[in-house]
Amino acid sequence: MKKILLGLLLLFSAVGFSQTIKFEGVIKDSTGVALEMANIMAVNKTNNTMESYAITDDKGRFSLTLKPNTNYGIKASYIGYNTYEEALTTTSANVTRNITMQAGIELKELEIVHEMPVTVKGDTLVYNSDSFTNGTERKLEDVLKKLPGVEVDTDGNVKVEGKTVTKLMVEGKDFFDGDTKLGVKNIPADALDKVEVLRNYNEVGQMKGLVNNEENVAMNIKLKEGKKNFWFGDLTAGGGTGDGARYILNPKLFYYSPLYSVNLIGNFNNTGELPLTMQDYFKMTGGFRNVMKKGGTNFNVSSNNLGVSLLRNNRAKSIETKFGAANFSYNPTKTWNLSGFAIINSGRNELQTQSRNTILDPVTRETQTVQETKERTLQRSDFSVIKLSSSYKPSTRFQFDYDSFFKVSKQGEDTDLMSTVSPQTAQSQDIYTSKNQKPFSFNQNLNLYYTANDKNVFSFEGQHLYQQEDPFYKAILEYNPFPDSATGDSSMNLGLADGSQYNLNQKQLIITNKTDAKADWYYLVTPKANINVTLGDTYSYQQFNSNLFQVLDSGATDNLDANSKNNVRYSFNDVFLGLHYKFILGKFTFNPGVSLHSFYMNNEQLGASVNQTFYRALPDVYALYQIKKSERLLYTYTMTNEFSDISKYARGLVLNNYSSLFRGNRNLESATYQTHNLNYFRYVMFNFTQIFANLSYSRKANDVKTLASYNGINQVSTVENSNFADEIISGMAGYNRTFARFYKASVNANLSWNRYNNFRADNTIQAEVTMANALRQVTEQFTQSYTTSLGTIFKEWPNLELGYSVNINSYTGNRTYTHSPYARMDYLLFNAVTLTADYTYNHYYNNTRTSDNEYDFLNASAMYLTKNKLWEFKVSGTNLLNTTSLNDDSFNQFSTRISRYRVQPRYLLFSVKYNIL
Repeated sequence: MKKILLGLLLLFSAVGFSQTIKFEGVIKDSTGVALEMANIMAVNKTNNTMESYAITDDKGRFSLTLKPNTNYGIKASYIGYNTYEEALTTTSANVTRNITMQAGIELKELEIVHEMPVTVKGDTLVYNSDSFTNGTERKLEDVLKKLPGVEVDTDGNVKVEGKTVTKLMVEGKDFFDGDTKLGVKNIPADALDKVEVLRNYNEVGQMKGLVNNEENVAMNIKLKEGKKNFWFGDLTAGGGTGDGARYILNPKLFYYSPLYSVNLIGNFNNTGELPLTMQDYFKMTGGFRNVMKKGGTNFNVSSNNLGVSLLRNNRAKSIETKFGAANFSYNPTKTWNLSGFAIINSGRNELQTQSRNTILDPVTRETQTVQETKERTLQRSDFSVIKLSSSYKPSTRFQFDYDSFFKVSKQGEDTDLMSTVSPQTAQSQDIYTSKNQKPFSFNQNLNLYYTANDKNVFSFEGQHLYQQEDPFYKAILEYNPFPDSATGDSSMNLGLADGSQYNLNQKQLIITNKTDAKADWYYLVTPKANINVTLGDTYSYQQFNSNLFQVLDSGATDNLDANSKNNVRYSFNDVFLGLHYKFILGKFTFNPGVSLHSFYMNNEQLGASVNQTFYRALPDVYALYQIKKSERLLYTYTMTNEFSDISKYARGLVLNNYSSLFRGNRNLESATYQTHNLNYFRYVMFNFTQIFANLSYSRKANDVKTLASYNGINQVSTVENSNFADEIISGMAGYNRTFARFYKASVNANLSWNRYNNFRADNTIQAEVTMANALRQVTEQFTQSYTTSLGTIFKEWPNLELGYSVNINSYTGNRTYTHSPYARMDYLLFNAVTLTADYTYNHYYNNTRTSDNEYDFLNASAMYLTKNKLWEFKVSGTNLLNTTSLNDDSFNQFSTRISRYRVQPRYLLFSVKYNIL
């Protein structure tokens, strides 16, 4: 199959490269100055189609690929200049010609019959959608992947010129604010007219230029005229077979007008299609900004305390989803906008995994204990998300925003597990676990921005978070996982009663109230310099209650000893004053600053209180060298204080899982991060080339580290601040470009080196485990990822992409490799039939070859669109090679884990889509 695909690519290459000539030159103004980012295109006069286009580089150069012996109309345009036009008849020879443009008024858009594929208007990059599509596209994601300089990953995250798109809008209105995935996966491709990339984006016009927006990118979708003020969308329904019946129902409906917009999305299926995952739910912010980003404080509020299993690659043995979402925007007046969205999701998943966990000796790093498991998990997850927003802008000098964001979920997970342990064979047993929780959170955001005059700008930003989590955990084992010890620290003994089984249960309740507030004053010293003074405060109050108990054979409840209970109150406060000075010198932008902090922490438990008060100065630096319009070098430095939340302070014993018992440390201190980051990016529109690189170094001192004591697979641990710093050096580089008009290529590399300090209890010492008496080991991890691809971007021929990726993960003498060549194809036949195929081969193995697996995936589809474009019929096959399982591996400071997990078997699906035009 690989040989066939390679042969096809070579054939297409021969077709694309044959019988073309180059039309090259330089575009200048009347004084001889080169015009960067001028547009030029060639229109074939025979069929009146645009055949080639280009955008000049910083030297005014352009290059067009044309056919020989053909009549063309050449058009060049640049903001503030009259449009240049000329006729060109090509021969078999290349053409070199310079173009001089005259200052004047550019022709209006209505006078131009053929639109440029890409235009640049200040900080806005505009893609004309039809210039890059060939009819095989079905959703926004398919279109974005064909735009030069735009990347879309499998999770629906979008990058433009190496920067992550943080906001997606349609006709200037938010589309499910805070998440690009729903828009990328659902907006119909045939509704798109233009894709606008808004660089240096700031939602508040008054703040643009005052703060560092250079890394902020938003995307706005402009609809075709026929889609405005009309309902449009589609309804898909289908069924199929393959290890049981398969179904899908996917309605989508959209309406946009200047006054209001409505978006409705539904998805009900058991095919494994996930509109949103639990990972998406946990990281969903609703577009809320990090108010304290420049403050230098990182206070972590944990979530998912149960450790509910998350799907890997969105694949599992069985996945069933019921999803509904609605998004609206309404303008009661010209100065007031109301918007919001609601999402409801219900999922039922079955996971089946075989794993090999290896616990390493703390001194020799040789194998100490091996646990082999076979587990089957049934997972239930239901969640709802609601956001409401109001934005009031009565003038360019004042803006008032308010947002509320509500999240609630109900999660459950039941697991049957067969565990085989060696050499501690007595620990081999069958285990049952159950996890349940109903967490919810309510987040509010209030922002005020006021421009007093040309010199003074004021802002206030405040957020409040209320969060409640109630995880319940049950584990039923055949043997006592934590037998009492007659020596050592008796406070770590659970005092479990003997029985035919050990039924352990734990209730927890964690309540968080957290408020962030800061006020900023910006004073404009000159148009290119400003001083920023910030006064801010973060206050958090948390409650943590836990109760670990045993259900005896008789059914009675043993509440165990007092050391299995927690009743903790934890307060944290950070008051800070920040000062930053931003100024521009030529191509350089500098923004150094420092924030002075007063920290206070207090935890109350066991009838006593522990207080900490200290002060710290945290500097930060931002330096940008704008080499050219599309080339930059950025350096940032930050020093950050990181604080743990309440769970790591609790002194009572907590059951993390069936083999892990944890006790916190009420005397924990903060950790300090220092991070240096250097980022380079260049985007050459002359040949649509992207070159980007990033180098980062971070050092974490006084980090909170786990100290663990092992008995076979069973672990008892605590935490303590380490006197030894951890270090991370990471780098990435990439090169993407299009060439010869019909081809695109990319090479990317990611490398990361980590050095950690790990601590294990010295079992020869019969005392409470502390950093002072623990065994320290320095561990290094090195991960590498390399990817290269070559593809075509034909309008009429089949398009093919071939790629190869290699991932290497090295850790404490262990090394794993994953080789993944892939091929993708799409082809539009007779303007009605679309064929697609996606093939990936994986070879996973480790350096000892104790794990060596090969598996591949093939998905394919055929779609027929009727002439009136109302109906589409589709036949698709998923996992056509019937691969049964995939590999996964992970490492931590104490152990390694290699696993295989089941995936959905082969199935075929027939679906019908009705387009609402």
